[in-house]
Amino acid sequence: MPDKTAPAPQPQETLSFAVVAHIRTAFSTKFGVPRQSGLVPETRAEIVFTPPYRVPEAVRGLEGFSHLWLIWHFSAVRRQPGEWSPTVRPPRLGGNTRVGVFATRSPYRPDPIGLSSVRLLDVRPHTPDGPVLTVAGADLMDGTPLYDIKPYLAYTDSHPDAQGGFSPGPQAALEVQTSAGVLAPVPPDKRQALLDTLAQDPRPGYQHEPGRVYGLLFAGCNVRFTVED
Repeated sequence: MPDKTAPAPQPQETLSFAVVAHIRTAFSTKFGVPRQSGLVPETRAEIVFTPPYRVPEAVRGLEGFSHLWLIWHFSAVRRQPGEWSPTVRPPRLGGNTRVGVFATRSPYRPDPIGLSSVRLLDVRPHTPDGPVLTVAGADLMDGTPLYDIKPYLAYTDSHPDAQGGFSPGPQAALEVQTSAGVLAPVPPDKRQALLDTLAQDPRPGYQHEPGRVYGLLFAGCNVRFTVED
């Protein structure tokens, strides 16, 4: 017999969101972007607001917080409207095992919305671009649209004893070696962020070909690297 207590199916609902800001980062393409926020704390990014949110009053009081939540759009994901899959293959599982989309942070989801926790470094209410926020640890591509910015509250948002499922902790960092002078074209204030990004092994989880040369664009530089042993 049908369950008479179950709620009746609802028609598909759609909502629209305003883009309140865009973020400026050193990552001009998806490849190489840290897989999670905070994994590369040396990264620096700027948040620039869009009209009509480009007003100093909108960031009043924000300087008292150390961290922020960013709610954003996976703008580089290419798919047809309404296209989605109930399962995805997360890189953490080697790209071969399927799990439910809601058990992952995959960009290929019914609504391509991302959530990141970043450290707030500076609030500049008055610049030629209006209010500008400087943050660290962002895992966003340059130009990513932001739907909202909220303060991070440690007393309610932090759960040190939370379980991580199939992703209980960060992967072991790689040792990065460079030849003399190879970092010279990289802006000095971004060199450590680049090294930390490479240490996180930005290769896809299903690609581990010995000797293969990979490339990523970072701070206007075409970076080539290989992974050995």
